[in-house]
Amino acid sequence: MNSKNFNNPVFYVSAIVISILVVLGAIMPKQFGAVAEKLFLFTTSNFGWFYLLAVFILVLFLAILAFSKYGKIRLGGEDERPDYPFFTWIGMLFSAGFGAGLVFWGVAEPMSHFFETPFEGTEAQTEEAARVAMGYSFFHWGISQWSVFAIVGLVVAFMQFRRRDAGLISKAMEPVTGKKPIVTNTIDILAVIATVMGVATSLGLGVLQMNGGLTTISNIPSSIWVQIVIIAIMFIAYMASTFTGLDKGIKYLSNVNLGLCLLLLVVVLIAGPTVFILKALTLGIGDYITNFIQYSFRLQPYKGGTWVRDWTVFYWAWVIAWSPFVGAFVARVSKGRTIREFILGVMVVPPLIACVWIAAFGGTALNADLNMNAGIAEAVNNDITVALFQVYNHIPMTTILSALSLLLIFTFLVTSADSASYILGSMTARGTTNPPMVHKFIWGILISAIAGVLLLAGGLDALQTASLVSALPFTVIMLIMLLAIVRLLKRETIPISKREIKRHQRIEKARAKMNREEE
Repeated sequence: MNSKNFNNPVFYVSAIVISILVVLGAIMPKQFGAVAEKLFLFTTSNFGWFYLLAVFILVLFLAILAFSKYGKIRLGGEDERPDYPFFTWIGMLFSAGFGAGLVFWGVAEPMSHFFETPFEGTEAQTEEAARVAMGYSFFHWGISQWSVFAIVGLVVAFMQFRRRDAGLISKAMEPVTGKKPIVTNTIDILAVIATVMGVATSLGLGVLQMNGGLTTISNIPSSIWVQIVIIAIMFIAYMASTFTGLDKGIKYLSNVNLGLCLLLLVVVLIAGPTVFILKALTLGIGDYITNFIQYSFRLQPYKGGTWVRDWTVFYWAWVIAWSPFVGAFVARVSKGRTIREFILGVMVVPPLIACVWIAAFGGTALNADLNMNAGIAEAVNNDITVALFQVYNHIPMTTILSALSLLLIFTFLVTSADSASYILGSMTARGTTNPPMVHKFIWGILISAIAGVLLLAGGLDALQTASLVSALPFTVIMLIMLLAIVRLLKRETIPISKREIKRHQRIEKARAKMNREEE
């Protein structure tokens, strides 16, 4: 074991700060929650415009970069090829990026917008409300969200595999920020804190959903002790996966996750209102494309209101706070791909899967409420954790689908925690691609302990809110990353494509022929 890894201030400073926050959240959940809420409201109310503008800039920048001459540059040596096949790669992106979150919100979000519409002039629980709900849900889970993960992943992967340097966010920013230890350590400490808080609270939310599902399909009560047992089982599972390494545990779990997702998706598409789902998907994508600019810049400075702040700004703050973890993991599994492959793969395929998922599950729920008065929207408003399982009451094989969904949520959470322990181990071991097992073990214990303590103390929402405060400094960091990656790319030699080589060979042959004819 390398003692330098434990002398790294990023490791012990972040661990101390996290421990203090957890103790405060456990001992004084109400006071902690009140302070966190004030900080979050201050940042989102005063800088919501900044979040919206920054995310749109990221989308525009990445789209231009993908189709520029720099898109040919490979994240690694010119002769290197991807470590993972396409299906496995997408499964890994999907699992770490938003797998459990999408299962949670795939029904809950469209039904929430259907119950309380984004626009004052739209009457709730009508056909127009359903259409707006679907289009806005696509927007929130689309390319904007993934542009945040993509920029962090791109910069880290470029440094790690192209420049053969440490895979740290601070290292990627050195072309702009310099190499002062206080600056680089502060950036990495912020990244670690945001990652731990984000993963721990997401685990907690996933556990609550699992408990809600178990209550729905069986007589298991919804209680804190059931949730603690779920956390304990999950801890054993992801520690076992962690010890098998990235190429076994996470790889296999990601394939299982994507396979289960596709299975459930196909079943719901066939067993649910198929034509309605396909129409809703087509119209939703059309509305998403049509309203993309409007939604990207939508604020409410004249009429007032908090809907945009509570949804869009909240989402952007959430994904920005998560970006150090997801971006670093996306970077790690994308070695060998070109910048163009990376950007298109990350920003197109997972969002497309998300749209299809929301159309299938959210569309089934909307159809049930519109045409059968099922009352799913009201049930979701009362208890958001049962949203998915309410849908299964209106299609065949209810119990089987509920059981498969519980398994899917569980494997998604295990994969996220496994990925997080790996990335946190790397972040606190100076960016190595093979972090010490003891680092991964320590962060694995801390993540489970934080989720459990906060569920016991009722402070989960408070810590989730507190973690989002880190989004403001990270938004600035991401914009600096744009400048850093531009400076780095300008130093690169653009590889010549096979098509250009063949074209050059044809020109040379033509010239040689002309010379012979002239002679």
